[in-house]
Amino acid sequence: MGKVLLFAIAYLFAIRYVYAQLPQYQGEYDPNQTLQEYFAAEDENYNKSIIYVFYNNNYCYGCPQAIDMLENLYQRKYTNKYSFFIINYQNDEEYNFVATYNLTMPLEVVLVKIEDGNSLGYEKIEYLQDMISDKISFDDYVSYKIDSFLGN
Repeated sequence: MGKVLLFAIAYLFAIRYVYAQLPQYQGEYDPNQTLQEYFAAEDENYNKSIIYVFYNNNYCYGCPQAIDMLENLYQRKYTNKYSFFIINYQNDEEYNFVATYNLTMPLEVVLVKIEDGNSLGYEKIEYLQDMISDKISFDDYVSYKIDSFLGN
């Protein structure tokens, strides 16, 4: 009985080891779409500039509202023009956004200009959490920054 149990445990560890060695899919594939649709979307996004909204775990009174306002602005004006990501940069272990964009604030927006699949530079927008009291001014300021750096 003991040999059978030992064999079963060894077998499970062997299967787990083999599975861990297989390449794991890292993308955000939607099971409701075909692979052709997924790859078509990848090609479509290849030349889209990016709007990153970076935040960290430090307490920031206005950050959640500013993030909501940014997401709302993106949905209204920029959905088809640019890619948009909201990322907790303190949890990033893969891309090293902190070093790439010199992130230090509890909330920072980074605009990355992309052409022909290459990054042509970036611009940061900071202190948006201090501008949440006036939605119109907030939207105007962020739109101006996006339009002037990434283009109309």
